[in-house]
Amino acid sequence: MSEYPTTPLEQAKMLENILVSACEGPVADTGMYQHIRAELMQDTTLRPLLPEFVRTCRDLKHFWGYIKDFAPKWEPRRVHVRDGMTPLFDHIEGTHRSPVDTVASDVLQKFDADGVHVVWEKALARRHTDPDGAITSARTLLETVCKRILDEAGETYSDKEDLPALYKAVATKLQIAPSQHTEDAFKRILGGATSVVEGLGSLRNKIGDAHGQGGKPVRPSARHAQLAVNLAGAMATFLVDTWAVRSQ
Repeated sequence: MSEYPTTPLEQAKMLENILVSACEGPVADTGMYQHIRAELMQDTTLRPLLPEFVRTCRDLKHFWGYIKDFAPKWEPRRVHVRDGMTPLFDHIEGTHRSPVDTVASDVLQKFDADGVHVVWEKALARRHTDPDGAITSARTLLETVCKRILDEAGETYSDKEDLPALYKAVATKLQIAPSQHTEDAFKRILGGATSVVEGLGSLRNKIGDAHGQGGKPVRPSARHAQLAVNLAGAMATFLVDTWAVRSQ
């Protein structure tokens, strides 16, 4: 298939064009849609960014059944498709990426590509589309980093230990616990780092998607998720960099 798009951006553009055209009526040939959809669905980073109608519609016949009921006219259907594709384009084009994203991605990729880095990418992908999930991923990132460092250091921990307990063990091992320093400036900075970790754990428990909530649940916005993910990324990078120095 010589005209098949090879990059995620090209695939996203063609997918959008196919869907916009399909808003006008039933489409018999759905091969290209199915190929692009299958490839994007296999990407663990991009899949959560796909609009729900792409994730649930296996071919254009299913999409037509969905879109014709969404609105009777073509233009509202097209707007719906373009709006649904926006998070995917924003991620691919880097619209919502910040400097810490790149730095943390590089450090965490080198540290543990199959474990830590996958969780980090999931947190990044969820920030603007699934704030609850992003906050949960932010805590999972720090838990995974702490456990990975403790494993490499030959230290033991139980499955019942929560994030603050894991971080305390890692901080002590890396000599970054506030109590291990006498300089007031360092004690303040490292105490702040401890507070960040404890705050992320508390935020996730209060408004993340890891626990059921009562009749008036507090829902985080994208800015809350952005803050949580950026803080987790900065802390994870700090821990990994410190471990790299201490373990030499």
